[in-house]
Amino acid sequence: MNEAKELKTLEDIRIYSDPYRLQILDTFKQLNRPATMKEVADTMGEVPAKVYYHAKKLESIGLLQLVDTKVINGITAKYYEPFEGAIHIKKSYFDDSLKQVALTETEKLLSNLYDESKKRFLKSSRSDTSSGQLSNDHVYLTPQEVEEFQAWISAFLKKHQSKTTEDSKQYEIFTTIAKSSETED
Repeated sequence: MNEAKELKTLEDIRIYSDPYRLQILDTFKQLNRPATMKEVADTMGEVPAKVYYHAKKLESIGLLQLVDTKVINGITAKYYEPFEGAIHIKKSYFDDSLKQVALTETEKLLSNLYDESKKRFLKSSRSDTSSGQLSNDHVYLTPQEVEEFQAWISAFLKKHQSKTTEDSKQYEIFTTIAKSSETED
């Protein structure tokens, strides 16, 4: 299974759940290669200093990593890439007084992730060449099958993160899996 990051503090969750920081991570993923903060800022149409400030926050919790440096005309260009594994938020890290705050921050994060994915899906569906698919199903799985599914999806995504053939096109995949509240424990 791919590497996983656990967000263990409220500050970690807040850093990750910021909508602007999610856009930075998404831009890195869209570029599909290590990039400088200037390249990301240019792609986003933003000021490099603003992107750099927020990217440093992401780097502080391990969601961006410095992977290369190059000296170009006497200036050191730093190349970063986003963390590619699963990101987990575990309520067990918080005492009872902080669990509600952690839950609120997690809800904000999920809302931001869903909203950004929804915007991209709707934009794609309005194009003449749209090939989007939306599904919402209930399945019955054992805990082991859930782990196998998560490992399979991670391996599939990792395998297809780079363009492999000339006719390969970029798609967005947004997945969730959650135990249904109707499911017996």
